[in-house]
Amino acid sequence: MLEDLSQKKIVVTGGAGFIGSNLCEALLDRNNTVICFDNFSTGKRENISDFLTNSNFTLIEGDIRNLSDCLEATKGCDFVLHQAALGSVPRSIKDPITSNAVNVSGFLNMLVASKENEIKRFVYAASSSTYGDSESMPKVEDVIGKPLSPYAVTKYVNELYADVFSKTYGIETIGLRYFNVFGRKQDPNGAYAAVIPKFVSQLMKGESPVINGDGSFSRDFTYIDNVIQANLLSLVTENKSAVNTVYNVAYGDRNTLNDLMSFLKEYLSEYDESITNVEVKYGKNRVGDIPHSHASIIKAKKLLQYNPQFSLQKGLKEAVKWYWENL
Repeated sequence: MLEDLSQKKIVVTGGAGFIGSNLCEALLDRNNTVICFDNFSTGKRENISDFLTNSNFTLIEGDIRNLSDCLEATKGCDFVLHQAALGSVPRSIKDPITSNAVNVSGFLNMLVASKENEIKRFVYAASSSTYGDSESMPKVEDVIGKPLSPYAVTKYVNELYADVFSKTYGIETIGLRYFNVFGRKQDPNGAYAAVIPKFVSQLMKGESPVINGDGSFSRDFTYIDNVIQANLLSLVTENKSAVNTVYNVAYGDRNTLNDLMSFLKEYLSEYDESITNVEVKYGKNRVGDIPHSHASIIKAKKLLQYNPQFSLQKGLKEAVKWYWENL
């Protein structure tokens, strides 16, 4: 079915970010016209530098908080892959107003622009943070708890808005609840860097990484290629029961932070044996963190034919190789 995804005009919001730039590349590889819409608040120009000479690629520098920018970006397009957001639970706790402005008001602007410009389908990045304080495992799409952070609130509101727009205006929407995505182009720097690139960078420098808590918290770490697959399948599915809903996007397994660290040290030591001896330190649990995260991917497998190919270990080997060659 993915063979059919060519010669479409597709907007990728946040297209210069980690996930967005990988989606841009996958779409260009399939001969689509790609509109990268980004304000570079967290996206990086080097992530899209290789695409700038591609005649099928257009960069629109704009902000999803401006409706006029959203209308310009979506004009004449077939699909939207909405990745733009201010991620990070700690950032949202420190500055909930900006997170809300980008993640809620910006999301609404993109929905309105998509409605006005008659976008065929709006696929958006949802989040596993929506499960909040729900203790059920594995996480099933229709069983959620109360949000534990402002970020989680914004991502849940996205799902509510998408549902209302699909019912009220007839827009086809699909939400993808990402679980701890990692891989090439994920930034290891900055106060809100994700855990895997941050740990990789520290280990490569011989610095002691700090695990929040005792390392027993677990996550369903999801390699970027699994996420790309889910997005592309969401664009091409013709199954009517597959749209206007949300899906978990994960591998469907969980590993502790201690597991993660041992894998990273093992794979990095193949490049530098001294990394084996780097000391790991432990700190306090982070406010707003859930102890365990494990996705059921039954729904996505059934309705989207999602079939993730990369386990944590397989994805880490790819990611470590990329970081070693690019950091």
